[in-house]
Amino acid sequence: MKKQNVYPWLEMAKRLQAIAQAGLEYSENKYDIDRYQQIRQLSLEIMHDFTELPMDKLIDVFSSEKGYQTPKVDVRGVVFRGDQILMVRETIDGRWSVPGGWADVGLTPFEVARKEVYEEAGLEVRPIRMLAVLDKKCHSHPPDLYHIYKIFILCEELGGDLKGGMETSETGFFSMDNLPLLSEPRITREQITLMFDYRNNPGKEAVCD
Repeated sequence: MKKQNVYPWLEMAKRLQAIAQAGLEYSENKYDIDRYQQIRQLSLEIMHDFTELPMDKLIDVFSSEKGYQTPKVDVRGVVFRGDQILMVRETIDGRWSVPGGWADVGLTPFEVARKEVYEEAGLEVRPIRMLAVLDKKCHSHPPDLYHIYKIFILCEELGGDLKGGMETSETGFFSMDNLPLLSEPRITREQITLMFDYRNNPGKEAVCD
């Protein structure tokens, strides 16, 4: 059973983890290094207690990180056909999201959006503009071990064949009043509503949390 008030504890544990990693990266004094290692271990124990994930998995996720810890970046490609938005069914949970995934080293955000839409939905697109940069913790997603920024990029459909990919089983276009069951770790109804707001108001300025 999950413990009460789990979300604030997870956020604090992630902040402790980031502080410890920065300290381990820049400290030269052996006593400081020992203290930061203790902070890292405490943060892992907090995460283990509140998530019930195996300690070895948590160590794998965090203790292998090097350098100054920064948020991970998730890029989503937003494609409309008329009054419908492109969505893909995720094989990991059988629910639906806007195509996208982790940003790739060496690619720009626009290049990632183009790549993800093609790989997950089979469509060739041209990225047009950035719509939003959202901090996942500020929205109604389930809690996550990582601190994640989500970038939404509007794309124009150019061609291709609508089909699933390695991580998606189905694709389709959906109206706002007929959305499928959402993969909430990846997308929320409020975020899709925001995307439709951009479709209906092309001059709307990009937003950032």
